[in-house]
Amino acid sequence: MGILTTHVLDTYHGVPAAGVPIELARLGGTRETIVRTVTDADGRCAAPLLANDTFRTGQYELAFDLEAYFRGKGVVLPDPPFLSTVVIRIGIADPAGRYHVPLLASPWSYSTYRGS
Repeated sequence: MGILTTHVLDTYHGVPAAGVPIELARLGGTRETIVRTVTDADGRCAAPLLANDTFRTGQYELAFDLEAYFRGKGVVLPDPPFLSTVVIRIGIADPAGRYHVPLLASPWSYSTYRGS
């Protein structure tokens, strides 16, 4: 069975990003929210976002609320902030695959890749 995980690194402060609100949605005919969670002290989620019966091939959207995170850390952001919610759309093609989506973020930039 496949698995989907994520973690967030705060490149502005050089630390794991604890407390980032994340929403995962399955895309298709309609947008279906699968899970809402928050990163832990290590910048990771307590459980996989998708695993076992919830893991299926298809298109998904990960939404990371960077505005809430950086404001919560006391970073002075413009109004509106340059980055508010970072949305990453991914495709899961392998029903037995391991998909890990790290997010490296600052108030002004982000990058991602498929990790292991």
